[in-house]
Amino acid sequence: MPVLHNLVSNEELRARMLAESEPRTTVSFYKYFTLDDAKAFRDALYVVLTKLKVFGRVYVASEGINAQISVPASQYETMKATLYAFHPALDNLRMNIALDDDGKSFWVLRLKVRERIVADGITDDTFDASDIGGYLKANEVNAMLDDPDAVFVDMRNHYEYEVGHFDNAMEIPADTFRDQLPMAVEMLKDDKEKKIVMYCTGGIRCEKASAWMRHNGFENVYHVEGGIIEYARRAREQGLPVRFKGKNFVFDERMGERISDDVIANCHQCGAACDTHVNCKNDGCHLLFIQCASCAEQYKECCSPICMEELALTPEEQRARRAGRENGNKVFNKSRGKLTMTLKIPSAE
Repeated sequence: MPVLHNLVSNEELRARMLAESEPRTTVSFYKYFTLDDAKAFRDALYVVLTKLKVFGRVYVASEGINAQISVPASQYETMKATLYAFHPALDNLRMNIALDDDGKSFWVLRLKVRERIVADGITDDTFDASDIGGYLKANEVNAMLDDPDAVFVDMRNHYEYEVGHFDNAMEIPADTFRDQLPMAVEMLKDDKEKKIVMYCTGGIRCEKASAWMRHNGFENVYHVEGGIIEYARRAREQGLPVRFKGKNFVFDERMGERISDDVIANCHQCGAACDTHVNCKNDGCHLLFIQCASCAEQYKECCSPICMEELALTPEEQRARRAGRENGNKVFNKSRGKLTMTLKIPSAE
């Protein structure tokens, strides 16, 4: 029986990936469909993808599949054909190829079974995830952006919205997708007669969100087909104006794809125009935040003087300091309110 999980350290796998000479293609895809045995599906898929030297993050659930992967360029067409034949629901699966890709997005394959491919918190048995809003192609998105009766709704987290979004798009200020769904219904309750356009990174969140809005009585609901990635690709191919401003945050080593030259965010430490996301170099914090090159040098790639001090300690001293510490607002603070509070605390001290 083949091994169905990785046995090599992350450090060695990352070194192997960086040493590869063949370019890789980063691609994302998802599909909502019913799986009777998600575990068996996962195990069989792991074997197939491992043979093709696929790296990335894949979630499987009874409701379908959600994947962000990289594959050797020479294996891309084989990988696509293999997926199309792997399950009837995956035939002609839409592939969102990365726009700004150095091929160094992943270095290990992690394929997990989850309750949902996107955590939504929905417990209503009458909800039909297949009753989705209408797809909008790139030219239709641009037309909707000029329609005064259309409301664009960004179904991503604040740290994603902060570095890039469509002009005048509504931000749903919640920390998680599960919190955004009821909040979106509440925020849009007076706009039921308008055209509601949902969008996200690659389409998976806004597709489910469109079904949730329809479930809650909204009739004129749409979502951007393939999300920001597919919209930008098709707009460029067709010579259309790309109306998305800034960067599209992505969940891999790149942390962002440049869509337009606009820099609409600011360094969280000095306020200079910047949209480069980093993680605090202090592993006891690992805060996701925006940092310019000047502040990266000044703060030694840390988010605060406190983390600079801790990073300078020996590993033993660091462990002693962290022992029993409540991480609270120090780890992956992705919402607007918590991030501001985290950065104010060190500067006040």
